Amino acid sequence: MIGCSQEPKTTKITASDILGNPEYLAISYGGFRENTRDVVPSVEQIKEDMKILATMNVKILRTYNVHLDEVSNLLKAISELKKEDPTFEMYVMLGAWIDCKNSWTELEPDHNLESERNAVEIARAVELTKKYADIIKVIAVGNEAMIRWATSYYVQPNVILKWVNHLQEIKKKGELPADLWITSSDDFASWGGGDTSYRTKDLEQLIKAVDYVSMHTYPMHNSYYNPEFWVVPNTENNFTDTEKVDAAMLRALEFAKNQYQEVSSYVKSIDSTKTIHIGESGWTTISDGHYGEKSSRAADEYKAGTYYKLMREWTNKEKISLFYFEAFDEQWKDAKNPVGSENHFGLINLKGEAKFAIWEMVDAGAFDGLTRDGMQITKTYNGDKNALMQDVFTPPLASEKDVSPK
Repeated sequence: MIGCSQEPKTTKITASDILGNPEYLAISYGGFRENTRDVVPSVEQIKEDMKILATMNVKILRTYNVHLDEVSNLLKAISELKKEDPTFEMYVMLGAWIDCKNSWTELEPDHNLESERNAVEIARAVELTKKYADIIKVIAVGNEAMIRWATSYYVQPNVILKWVNHLQEIKKKGELPADLWITSSDDFASWGGGDTSYRTKDLEQLIKAVDYVSMHTYPMHNSYYNPEFWVVPNTENNFTDTEKVDAAMLRALEFAKNQYQEVSSYVKSIDSTKTIHIGESGWTTISDGHYGEKSSRAADEYKAGTYYKLMREWTNKEKISLFYFEAFDEQWKDAKNPVGSENHFGLINLKGEAKFAIWEMVDAGAFDGLTRDGMQITKTYNGDKNALMQDVFTPPLASEKDVSPK
């Protein structure tokens, strides 16, 4: 025997084995470094990312589309890493982007018709899944594609249902693995949580058609749009600033739990066998807009790190997969505004610095010997928590007049 490495797994791992398994942490992944997606991360860059995530015990990635080369590079990277080390594990929830007709054009989006390109996206997802069946364990049809606030591109549930049924039929024919799971990843409201206007016959059929439900919950966004839970109640006026923040983060956790429970109650009333996992939830660390100092005051590394730990603890205990958003900062999301909130959801920033959420992993030496674009993984604020706390603001007080969104 050469060396003493762990024996490779001989049993086939399926979606049912990894979803809801605390040993297989999940995360949303995008590897773009530049302020445009025209610069696609290379296979070698993605391999660096995979090694970083693997040391964090992340073993399931969520992607969002297949029309860019990033995803094919990702699958190549994972495949190469598995060949280099047979014990390496990384699986993918492959996203297939779904749009309505005229989306992302100068024409008026037609939400009752779908984009002609959807068929191409689904076909490419099938092609990749056939090629990388050992890696792709889930296909997600659409990302926030049914929620009406996605005004640029949302579709009606019957479009998602059509493509989910299409993929399920391909599975039945044996053209895709029988244990591949099909879902759609969407806002909690789209899955019947809260707003009853989403509870349609088509949604009922979709719930029955998917293998599980992937829902999104974002207390951070709601700190601006639905701030009642977020503001500091009068009963906490005598708390220290840190106590006020900590109490607000516990309320944020309860907000997410309540949205999960609302979806669960509705989904199980339609199909009691369906499981529900969290396809997306996260917290930005910088914002000059709705979540910054002059508005809801939600964005900073302390709150984001606290939310990350609270959500991981809850979901791991309840055996819910949490595809935390997201692994690394990506600056293309709000390319014209470097301090826009969308650019700063990552656990690691573009300087190779681990944010407060995972400082302990740096201290433990988890990233020793690993680099990202030539940079060692260090800590933001040089690990100085006192300096970090200077950028932390308490949520608005209930007694303040202007806490509702404009």
